[in-house]
Amino acid sequence: MLKGHPKGLYVAFFANMGERFGFYTMMAILVLFLQAKFGLAAEKAGDIYSWFYFAIYALALLGGILADATRKYTSIIAMGQVIMFIGYAVLVIPGLSLPVTVVGLFTIAIGNGLFKGNLQAVVGQMYDDPKYDKVRDNAFLIFYMGINVGAFFAPFAAMGIRNWWLKMNGFMHDGSLPAICHQYKDGTLQDVGVLQELANAVSLNGPVGDLGAFANSYIETFSRGYNFAFGIAAIAMVISLLAYLIFNKHLPKREKVAGEKTITLSEKPLAIPVALVAGAITAVLISFVKDFKTGMAIGLFVSFVTWIVMIASKKEKQRVVSLLLVFFVVIFFWMGFHQNGLTFTFFARDYTVKKVDPFTFMFFTLENILSVIAFIAGIFMLIGKNATKNSRIGGAILTILGGAAAVWFYSQGEAENPIAPEVFQSFNPLFIVSLTFAVIAVFAWLKKKNMEPSTPRKIGIGMIIAALGFVVMVVGSMNLISPHELQVVDEAGVVKYNPVPDSSRIMPYWLMSSYLILTFAELFLSPMGLSFVSKVAPTRFQGVMQGGWLLATAVGNKLLFIGSFFWEKIALWQLWSIFVVTCLLSAGFIFSIVKRLEKATNDT
Repeated sequence: MLKGHPKGLYVAFFANMGERFGFYTMMAILVLFLQAKFGLAAEKAGDIYSWFYFAIYALALLGGILADATRKYTSIIAMGQVIMFIGYAVLVIPGLSLPVTVVGLFTIAIGNGLFKGNLQAVVGQMYDDPKYDKVRDNAFLIFYMGINVGAFFAPFAAMGIRNWWLKMNGFMHDGSLPAICHQYKDGTLQDVGVLQELANAVSLNGPVGDLGAFANSYIETFSRGYNFAFGIAAIAMVISLLAYLIFNKHLPKREKVAGEKTITLSEKPLAIPVALVAGAITAVLISFVKDFKTGMAIGLFVSFVTWIVMIASKKEKQRVVSLLLVFFVVIFFWMGFHQNGLTFTFFARDYTVKKVDPFTFMFFTLENILSVIAFIAGIFMLIGKNATKNSRIGGAILTILGGAAAVWFYSQGEAENPIAPEVFQSFNPLFIVSLTFAVIAVFAWLKKKNMEPSTPRKIGIGMIIAALGFVVMVVGSMNLISPHELQVVDEAGVVKYNPVPDSSRIMPYWLMSSYLILTFAELFLSPMGLSFVSKVAPTRFQGVMQGGWLLATAVGNKLLFIGSFFWEKIALWQLWSIFVVTCLLSAGFIFSIVKRLEKATNDT
């Protein structure tokens, strides 16, 4: 798979994998931590989550400008890793207030802004060499797989350390309990008997007598377990940094040379004030529709678009505008896709059954999944078209050991086995890692037949596939009681809450299927988009345009609030339908301009 690629791809792969392991350990639990620790409502937690996700990607524009202006891409990447570590270290500290927690989150966002886009730009620079250009798309698929190897293990790490700490303190895990404990403390729980029943079920020390003491203790223990999980993220950042510093000699160095034209803030002096005015006007107009914070996010994107178009030369402008059109489309993909850490997580916690049969449980523990992966990988090594004698022997060993382990783990399962909502976020990276090889093979086969779609067409196809992923959620959510139907106003006008009844909890296969389809969409869109940016971006805008891609992602992340805003206001199937419509409209737009995008690619 790595044949014909430069050695620097290994460095980028493993540095990215370590950083993403830490990042997705945090993202698997962030919204759950905010609600468990501080008792935040879905809309408030979603607001913080979406602002953080916005900043993670928006600040990549700052990192790109710094790197393009100084040409010190590799140094700025290392600086970002150090700053991210500091942010994770803050979150490890237990008992922090919400404002201090937010400061820690935005420290991580600053570091990520220096790291992420510039590492992507460096990967693209390796493939500017004509002998590597033909494998550029595959390179970004492989690079993207590194992201998801780390992301696959992250939820299991977070879940494992959280459950360990709960057990150490005499509790079992129940993801629905922190919210109910907060409602009990606030006097907004409709039926106190529900808390008593659940408290007795999770207590390892017998029936609970004092519900008030239990509520305080469970909230504190639950959130403290997440503090330890943030510690895992900090350790992962240290490993990522060490790997990067030791082996970054294999990465291209594009230091600034005398006479070279680079981005300067002084070129075309009117560009910055005009861009700021355009962004401010946009922010004000959006504020009339939503709020000023959302207006600021979209206004920043408008400012970027205005500025980059104004400073681009006539020769650069066609390529820059083509990229900006793609950026506009991906906003709506990420607005839907990154619901996986927000409303999909709410759905996993509140609307998926808490216990599953032994077969389904095979997908929810790390050792079970790894045994199945080993079994399947062994079969492919046995029957592979180009398999050697040694690979067949290795395949036979993997098949036997993996199959035996899978059977043994299955036999150890109980009739009913508890599952945790965090684990659902491991499915997307698992599917990415598993399907990347298949997608590369399909694209290679199509290329031989001279039938491979262009990169812009792949992006359009990805949007259509994403719409199908949300269709699954629409069907699965039919006839489920919606969150707004669980709210009750008592005689005093106080809003009280009921937990989701078991009759509205469905099997996890609905959510898993949606993740699978959205993964196909992601493989068609995200790595292809990164490849498109690296191919089309003018030389002096490589870091900035990677930052622009991430800024578009950031705007999509800020629009995540659409999910949490409507979570407690409309029926669930109606919520998912919003994303079906936006994905289909975006696909239609891409195909309407595909000829222009293909021309920009061919003109590079």
